[in-house]
Amino acid sequence: MIQVLRGVSLEVPDGQIISLLGANGAGKSTTLKAVSGLLKAEAGEVTDGEIIFKKERIDQQLAHRIAARGIIQVLEGRRVFQHLTVEENLRVGYLGSGGELMIQKGLEDVYKLFPKLAQMKQRTSGFLSGGEQQMMVIGRALLSDPKLMLLDEPSLGLAPLLIQAIFKIIQQINIEKKTAMLLVEQNALAALEIASYCYVMETGRIVMDGPAEKLKENEDIKEFYLGLSKVGTRKSYKEIKHYKRRKRWLS
Repeated sequence: MIQVLRGVSLEVPDGQIISLLGANGAGKSTTLKAVSGLLKAEAGEVTDGEIIFKKERIDQQLAHRIAARGIIQVLEGRRVFQHLTVEENLRVGYLGSGGELMIQKGLEDVYKLFPKLAQMKQRTSGFLSGGEQQMMVIGRALLSDPKLMLLDEPSLGLAPLLIQAIFKIIQQINIEKKTAMLLVEQNALAALEIASYCYVMETGRIVMDGPAEKLKENEDIKEFYLGLSKVGTRKSYKEIKHYKRRKRWLS
């Protein structure tokens, strides 16, 4: 057994966007899958600690029961049913019992947020662009009326203008629907712009956390996540902290 996460502790308050930053392989996606229950589908498990949602423990529950509680994950890589139309893909996300009237209401809300999807609702999803597919999978998650949305790398592979549009809509959803969000993202600047609080993960551990506004001004964050080091090479967060501790000891 390989232990990916070690002593991870984080909180997502109601109605807030919380960002989880880190390099590839840090354990960010594993964290989301542990919360959503999808980790079990990959033969993984939470071996220690607890995951609490609305004062109830959920880490022993199956993924479909966790989803029914209102925790919905938007997976990395825009997972779509490519042979289905846009509207058919959206309908897959509905988890309620209100029938067609509630589905139609959900679709109307999605089409207001994403007018482009309304224009192409009968188009086969496999022929959409990356940005259009990203809009669709976020819209599909909204059909579930989520209380907590887990977003895994929504900017991955998108052009800068599309990234701005996607993050603007994510922020709009949060404001209008009061949906809490845990946002995993390598585009640190975009994530810090819309998040209220941020955690930084490296090799399965949380190595720093704080209000997003403060972290934007943190020199270590600016050096590693928002640009290059002075010598022109990226450093790991641990390397930065080790260097600073050594420097203080030598002085």
